Amino acid sequence: MDAILSVHSIVAATKEQVSCPLGQESAILNLKNSVYYGMDSVGTRVWNLLQQPRSVEELRNTLVSEYEVDSDRCEKDLLSLLQKMRNEGLIEVHSEARS
Repeated sequence: MDAILSVHSIVAATKEQVSCPLGQESAILNLKNSVYYGMDSVGTRVWNLLQQPRSVEELRNTLVSEYEVDSDRCEKDLLSLLQKMRNEGLIEVHSEARS
């Protein structure tokens, strides 16, 4: 059973992909299905952060500190993006972080 994606989940890019920067954007190739994905500048920032396992909460807090965005809006949009990435096999989601 897949881990539930929440603000406490640990997320990271999978090993089955390669990516490259394109100015402030990036392109990601999923090696399992040979599909390319394009990321805008904010998506690219998220993607760069996902190169190391992090909690969704940590990602949200980083984005809120770097962009002019409300925390609740950021969390909602981030969870949506992460779910899309998960559906496409670009990230792994692990259960909630343990204290």
